[in-house]
Amino acid sequence: MIPSPSDFALQEKDLLQALNKATARDVDFSDMYIESTISESVSMEESLVKRAVKSIGQGAGVRAIAGDRTGFAYSDDLSVKDLEIAAETARYIADSPRGDQPLAVTHRGAPSHNLYPLSQPLSEISTQERVELLNAIDLEARKYDSRITKVMASINTEQKVFLVVNTEGHLVGDMQPLARLQVTCIAEEGPNRQVGTFGGGGRVGFSFFLEHGRALEYAREAARQAIVNLEAIDAPAGTMPVVLAGGWPGILLHEAIGHGLEADFNRRKTSAFSDLMGQSVASELCTIVDDGTLPFRRGSLNVDDEGTTTTRTMLIEKGVLRGYITDRMNAKLMGIP
Repeated sequence: MIPSPSDFALQEKDLLQALNKATARDVDFSDMYIESTISESVSMEESLVKRAVKSIGQGAGVRAIAGDRTGFAYSDDLSVKDLEIAAETARYIADSPRGDQPLAVTHRGAPSHNLYPLSQPLSEISTQERVELLNAIDLEARKYDSRITKVMASINTEQKVFLVVNTEGHLVGDMQPLARLQVTCIAEEGPNRQVGTFGGGGRVGFSFFLEHGRALEYAREAARQAIVNLEAIDAPAGTMPVVLAGGWPGILLHEAIGHGLEADFNRRKTSAFSDLMGQSVASELCTIVDDGTLPFRRGSLNVDDEGTTTTRTMLIEKGVLRGYITDRMNAKLMGIP
């Protein structure tokens, strides 16, 4: 389901009226982002629910871009008056009177792909259902081996709804789920105590953890790791080859070169990759892709926070620099997609 202004107790004309306050002769582009998020967390330890939290957050931000300058203001009150104040504040980056051209929505956007279709929103899952799942995990982990002495499990969910409207007449929104289940087991044998941890999730529904006994498999894997660690020996010290598998090593890749491939650093010439487009920057065995279109993945989105449809961006192809990670402003200033 695609959200609409009425989901935030607002009318389309209210959004346009407020956003119009951000327009000025020197402002190239402005947009308004409105969000409401429901977050819930339940955790269990020692076979007891130790924590259950639910929070609701909402707010709006207005951005005005003039050249390479950005003005931004926000409000946690979604009244038309407060949105107008935020828009006027953002406009002050340009020393120019407010524009007097009325805005209209000419493109009502539905994302071109739906990467996380859910039959039931995460916000509709009851606390009782969450607790029952954690209880089942606790029992499964404990029966794996008598040396499992403690089990800790938690399930965290987030349901975000947002809208973006801009001065180019685009109105687009999305409902973005996010869920993660984590299981930690402690195994003890005499004075030896070891830990095993496993979990998973993504932009998935609650049923994801129930399918094919997935949650119980998480429990068994966390218990297995803890038991294996009881007999583990210290790794030898020294320099040796290291092989990185898929998964978490992606974080290492991100920190090593991901930020250097962001367009703003390259526009300002502060990146090691500045002015190297089309040149060799890595081994020909190395290809790096930024893909926001993989279904149900944590890093995938139907549209980003600027309302742009996510794509598959080639960054490095067989060692050759092919692209940067861009946003709307830097793409325009650099003349790139």
